[in-house]
Amino acid sequence: GEGAPAGNYGYTSSGYSVYEEENDRLTESLRTKVSAIKSLSIEIGTEVKNQNKMLSEMENDFDSTGGLLGATMGRLRTLSRGSQTKLLCYMMLFSLFVFFVIYWIIKLR
Repeated sequence: GEGAPAGNYGYTSSGYSVYEEENDRLTESLRTKVSAIKSLSIEIGTEVKNQNKMLSEMENDFDSTGGLLGATMGRLRTLSRGSQTKLLCYMMLFSLFVFFVIYWIIKLR
């Protein structure tokens, strides 16, 4: 006959076609992309773990700050239940003290 048999559809004599070469190239390209996606997903997982750890630490810090603030508010309530004249006297003495410190600083300049 005339070259290759009719059922061969352009295959070379070794049986390896252009389509198989293209498939191999695309398979390798796909393998590279899957590998890149895998490494990216591992990095995302690591970042998520780090962010969750940081959020947990922040939650603990906010809880401790909330406890401190609650204790301070309790002390303020206790102080406000006391004698109003005593509180007013302390505030006046503090104001005078601050006034004299500022006056003294200005006078030294």
